[in-house]
Amino acid sequence: MKFNVSSTKLFAQLQAVSRVIAAKNSLQILEDVLFDLRGNDLTLTASDGETTIRTTLEVENAEGEGMVASGAKLLLETLKEFPEQPLTFQIDDQNFGINIVSANGNYSFVGANGNEYPQMPVEADAHGEFTMPADVLLDAVNQTIFCTADDELRPVMNGIYFDLQEDRIVLVATDAHRLVRYTNLAIKSGAPASFILPKKPAALLKNVLGKEQDDVKVVFGEKNARFEFGRTLIVCRQIEGRFPNYNAVIPQNNQNRVTVDRLTMINACKRVAVFANTGTSLLKLALGDNKIHISAQDIDFSTSAEETIACSYSGMPMAIGFKAPFLIEILASMPSDEVVLELADPARAGLILPMENKENQDLLMLLMPMLLNE
Repeated sequence: MKFNVSSTKLFAQLQAVSRVIAAKNSLQILEDVLFDLRGNDLTLTASDGETTIRTTLEVENAEGEGMVASGAKLLLETLKEFPEQPLTFQIDDQNFGINIVSANGNYSFVGANGNEYPQMPVEADAHGEFTMPADVLLDAVNQTIFCTADDELRPVMNGIYFDLQEDRIVLVATDAHRLVRYTNLAIKSGAPASFILPKKPAALLKNVLGKEQDDVKVVFGEKNARFEFGRTLIVCRQIEGRFPNYNAVIPQNNQNRVTVDRLTMINACKRVAVFANTGTSLLKLALGDNKIHISAQDIDFSTSAEETIACSYSGMPMAIGFKAPFLIEILASMPSDEVVLELADPARAGLILPMENKENQDLLMLLMPMLLNE
């Protein structure tokens, strides 16, 4: 086999697919990227055994057809040092020797038989299917992935729950301390269905969708989910199990409502959190008289801080505690300049909402409170 390809174009595609490769693999060949040449189309495939990504790019002056697997790390380390230039790949079909010819050099190494690379899983029957714009899916993943858990005992919480309803699609993530519910009213599946997307393929989508303009077709069956867009395909194994009833934990009729500038509150929380107890990271929010009094202390080291910021508050005076990193991360993920906090009492979860949602979207974030020692 032989073909010519742009160094920067190949490097960008290799970077995208190699993100899925695990640090430790059950099969040595999973440390490789599979090259499959058919005409002037070169398909690159990488996998960790659970998630597989495949993308196709166009090459020039192709001769022959076939497959060869090549070490991803070696290729990436070599290609990243090249300025933009055409490279010629010469591959021996018998011993899988690979020779790269550049403008000034020659690089030789040995690959592996591409026929030994694991095949991409094929689902027999589709349980559900929908299409959504790439930027909408990227936004949905960005708004939810940070709330996924790393819980070996409850693996269903280690991913994003896709809840397809007749008139909307809902994405939910929770780690039992925080919860995000992202609703899009423009995406309709026609029939109720659901699946749980693991965190790793979700992160992979987050990385590759940024430059994508096409719609994403999502097809899922009993075990696997497929994401097709442009000339790229991602197939992953779903997380098995029943996702918690997320609507049941969202408190209703929260009579205390705060509207505050998001950046003002983030910066105040960051400053005060420096003085919080390192074990609990507790921030106390005292609400009343259109002000939020933010305070923290660490009795062990005799440190404390407090700051008051303006807000619009309707409700009874109250104080509630939150874990500082969780509150700051939720506020940082909000897409609006102003945010709304809806609170019932110091023992119930607080809701954090954008002042204005994007068109056809509804975003809700929930944070469990911490006990105040008063």
